[in-house]
Amino acid sequence: MRTLRRTGRVPAARFALAVLAVVALLAVVGGVIAPQDPLAQDTARVLQGPSGSHLLGTDYLGRDVLSRLLAGTGRSVLGAVESVGAAMVLGVVPGLASLWLGRGFEWAALRAVDALMTLPFTLFAIAAIGVFGNGLNQAMLALGVLLAPLFFRVSRAAALGLKQAQYVEAAELMGASRGRILRTHIAAKVLPTIAVTTAHALATALLTVASLTFLGVGVQPPAPTWGGMLASDLGYLAQQPWAPALPGVLIMITVGALNLLADAVRDSGADAGAEPRAEPRAAREPQGRKADDRVVAV
Repeated sequence: MRTLRRTGRVPAARFALAVLAVVALLAVVGGVIAPQDPLAQDTARVLQGPSGSHLLGTDYLGRDVLSRLLAGTGRSVLGAVESVGAAMVLGVVPGLASLWLGRGFEWAALRAVDALMTLPFTLFAIAAIGVFGNGLNQAMLALGVLLAPLFFRVSRAAALGLKQAQYVEAAELMGASRGRILRTHIAAKVLPTIAVTTAHALATALLTVASLTFLGVGVQPPAPTWGGMLASDLGYLAQQPWAPALPGVLIMITVGALNLLADAVRDSGADAGAEPRAEPRAAREPQGRKADDRVVAV
């Protein structure tokens, strides 16, 4: 927790958090504050530039670009959050449990992780959609399964050194349960590492969501998404550069903010680990005080 508090004092982290807060707000209320219907077509105003009635212009069907961006933010961002949430549940819990549930569970978990790491994200998501139906939830759960090995390995590696720490061994000798040890002594120390991994995984998931929706997988047109807008309007780049460029800019800004936040958390953790410990009181006392104490002792 100290690492996370130190991260909040880093200017780069504050900027990244401000950007992500704006994106999260738009993901929640973007469809509500959209000035127009994102699906409404106006064939008399096709491929127009920014104006008073359409602040970011219109696309090739006369739909308001700003309204489609705001409405599509929720699907794009919440899809990435859903996949990373599933990956954390499927990866962190088994990663920590594998250190205490015996060699059989550990061997099976490691073999499953090795098998999942060989599968490509996009092809596995398309295959899962072909089996369970074309929907964003199916695609995101499939993506979460493939991101789970990352959380498994990171949480296991972070907890492996802590398991052999003296205070953990002392807690085991005093009869503390495994659940209490995980909650009290392990989870708090592993949290900064998981926070860095989560930020990087969100960036990866957002790019994968944009790629899937660009291909028309998960969300079918005319429902707006960042990747879907980029795909549908890319053919009209010369006539209307606003429509396809803005989704790409939003993706770049969001992914950059996530990576910037992850770097700030990692650097804060490294700085906290490199900080010298406070000197003992006896070492900080002036030399004259020590001499006086020796005289009194004599």
